[in-house]
Formats: sequence, C-alpha cells, structure tokens
Amino acid sequence: MRAALVQSIHRTIRPYTLALIRPPATFSRSEREKGHQANDMNRRTFLLHSLAAGLTATVATKLRAADAAYDFWFTRLMYESGDWDVDQRMPSNLLDALVQYTTLRIDPKERVLPLADPRMLTQPFCYLAGHKLVEFNPEEGRNFERYVRNGGFVLVDDCNHDIDGLFAKSFENEMVSIFGADALKKLPKNHAVFSSFFNFDGPPNTAFELNGWGDDLVHEYLKGIEIDGRLGVLYSNKDYGCEWDYDWRNKRWLAEDNTKFAVNVVVYALTA
Repeated sequence: MRAALVQSIHRTIRPYTLALIRPPATFSRSEREKGHQANDMNRRTFLLHSLAAGLTATVATKLRAADAAYDFWFTRLMYESGDWDVDQRMPSNLLDALVQYTTLRIDPKERVLPLADPRMLTQPFCYLAGHKLVEFNPEEGRNFERYVRNGGFVLVDDCNHDIDGLFAKSFENEMVSIFGADALKKLPKNHAVFSSFFNFDGPPNTAFELNGWGDDLVHEYLKGIEIDGRLGVLYSNKDYGCEWDYDWRNKRWLAEDNTKFAVNVVVYALTA
C-alpha cells in the first residue's frame, strides 16, 4: 500500500517540480493548473497521510490549514543533550536562496520545535546541528525514527567539521541504535541530491575544510540513510551550517553563491 502511495506522489509531483525550476510566466494554462493541484501533494502532505493513524482529525485539519499558504518552511529541531541553537543566521540565508532561485512560496521565519514534540512529525524539512553530545531521550528517538521511516527529511550538520569529534561520534551512534549498523552510508557523487536543481559533481567544499578547521580534512562525501530508496537523513561533516551562517544581504559580494547547494537539498527533500 505504501509503495503505491509513493508511486502516486511521484507521478503527481512532476508538474510541481517544473514549477520550482521555471518562472511562472513561461507556463501554459494547463501546466499552471496541474502545478497548483500538485502543490497539495508534496512531502508535507505525504507525511500527514502517513501519520494519519497517530493524529486526531482535528489536529490534522489544523495543520493543513495553518500551512496552506506556504510550500516550504524551515524547522530546526531542539534536542536536550547538546547545543542545538547554532548557526543562527543560516536559516534566513537558505530561505533567501530559495526565494532567489525558485518559485516556491516560502515562510520567511525559522520555526523551532523540540524533537520530542509530535508536531515535528508533519514538517516537510527538519534541520539538526551542533557541536556537543547527541543523546536522544526515548521520546526524541521514537519521533526521529518515526519521522524518517514515514517520509520525513532531516539535514544533519556537524558544526565541528570533525569526524572524530563529539557530535559526529555521538550522532552516528544514535543512528546505529535506531536504524542499524549499516544504515548510514556514503552517498555516491551521482546521487539525485547533487542534481535536483543545480548540477554538482558531488558535495561542494566549504571554506572551513579548505582553511584547516576541525579535523583538517576535506570530506569528499556526504552520508545518508535511505528508506525505500528515498533519502530520509542527509548527514554532513562539512559544516555547511557555518558556511551559510552570514547575513544574506552580504551574499552579493561573493564570486559564487555558496548557498546554491542548499537549494538542491530542499528541492530534493520536497520532491524525492
């Protein structure tokens, strides 16, 4: 049953993906109508369908009504064990990139939810980062697993840029505990996330890698956890959070916009 639902969503999402890439003025009338209909069949809608058994009808209706005005919003996850509130300017920078390059309707405000809060189960995109210990309590662990297994997407960023650091070791241990020893794997350079909007030959490097921050290594890979062929966890030791943590108005001074890969991540999260 779930496989059929996923196939149905993938068929419906194609005109929606066109809307992300092409300016609205270039659409035919039929494409605009199809794209409008497809807006209701994105990852958020899939999550609501998948989690319907665990939500009352009243709660589900309120969630749909509250977010009907937006295609995307940025949700940061709070967790009890570590310093979750890092890279505070990064969300506004990522949201600015989506405004600049896509026609998505963007909520300009970052949302913050505890990982233990059941409301996080209906978010289309979540971000989890930090420098310190990651040790989920029982409610956090259950929600993380349920969210990922039911179609959610979490971008996880190691702010230490250190594969032997506390955040990396403790987060990876949590993933082993929840999903098994072989679940977190290196992504190939031809993975769909690297071509979902802009084309990249693997993950772009960060200034922190090139300047010797953290473990003084350039990590030429990202890791992920896939559920039924869909990436549910995208995990980086490259410190993208710090790379994108600057005032979005200063982006115009860059020779190359380093937030373009963030657009890929979000488009993949919404359409995969």
